[in-house]
Amino acid sequence: QVQLVESGGGLVQAGYSLRLSCAASGLAFSSFSMGWFRQLPGKEREFVAGIRRSGGVNYYADSVKGRFTITRDNAKNTVYLQMNSLKPEDTAVYYCATGPRVVSSRDLCTAGLYDYWGQGTQVTVSS
Repeated sequence: QVQLVESGGGLVQAGYSLRLSCAASGLAFSSFSMGWFRQLPGKEREFVAGIRRSGGVNYYADSVKGRFTITRDNAKNTVYLQMNSLKPEDTAVYYCATGPRVVSSRDLCTAGLYDYWGQGTQVTVSS
């Protein structure tokens, strides 16, 4: 079965960096687009970044553009989210996700199209 396992979250001060990793298993990783989302308690899951299966095209929420970078290593079945210049408003649980219905670039930001989700990793940014 498909498994996504996130790691790399933690507590940092504003302005610092973190790198999240998501290790995937049980799927042909290079054939799937991948996304990162985040969620605060009581709020809907919010798109953060997405990467097409080839890795050549990346998409970001406006709130993280220029600060976050999504990359993938198909040889390691892993997707990364490098987060720089972190702000307190970046505090959330971060999830990676994938699924066969995420096909086009437009699909990347639509949480409802993702069929598989990790358990999430907490990122807390203090001011």
